[in-house]
Amino acid sequence: MTNCSIARAMDIVGSRSAMLIMRDAFLGTRRFDDFVRRVGIGEPAMAARLRELVGAGLLERTPYREQGQRTRYEYQLTRKGRELLPVITALRQWGDTWAADEAGPPVLATHRDCGCRVRTVLRCEQGHEVDHGDIALLAGPGLIPRD
Repeated sequence: MTNCSIARAMDIVGSRSAMLIMRDAFLGTRRFDDFVRRVGIGEPAMAARLRELVGAGLLERTPYREQGQRTRYEYQLTRKGRELLPVITALRQWGDTWAADEAGPPVLATHRDCGCRVRTVLRCEQGHEVDHGDIALLAGPGLIPRD
């Protein structure tokens, strides 16, 4: 494993199908068949991706049973999974700007209270908005120096 938080995160959610599953989990999808239909991958690949996301702690499997049916499982976001929301939002925002077709974005995320569009913003711990030129990268406690 490389000593890079971005690389480690990509090991977990770096596939297209993993990100689309997480997108749909944020949209309320919970059941296997619904994920298969919405994400558009086959059942074996979906089962593998869901297993990986559960194993990584982003989703949890919870049993449910409809009357007269066998016990099945649905998938719910964990706290770790919910904390991907800014990443999903940033990807959607970037895609809306740089990859949408001529008709515009397919989905608009808005704030329920005021109706304004939701966007990601970089802020420091003091609340200041930060541009890419205002960021300094310093050695963190987990850095392994290279020779």
